Amino acid sequence: MKASELREKTPDQLREELTQLKKQSFNLRFQQATGQLDNTAAFRKARRDAARVKTILNEKAAAAAREA
Repeated sequence: MKASELREKTPDQLREELTQLKKQSFNLRFQQATGQLDNTAAFRKARRDAARVKTILNEKAAAAAREA
């Protein structure tokens, strides 16, 4: 997931994406704890994508605050 793709989305879409990434991260963490996780890089990718979405949301909130 690229930051440029995320910047095109609305804040509501970003919040939905963040929710999905958190669920995915939880499921991956659960799989890792039970020894079923094959692709450990997926856990890292999910965490980083969630952080990327949070960063874009904060950027949009700061831009909206400056305009108001």
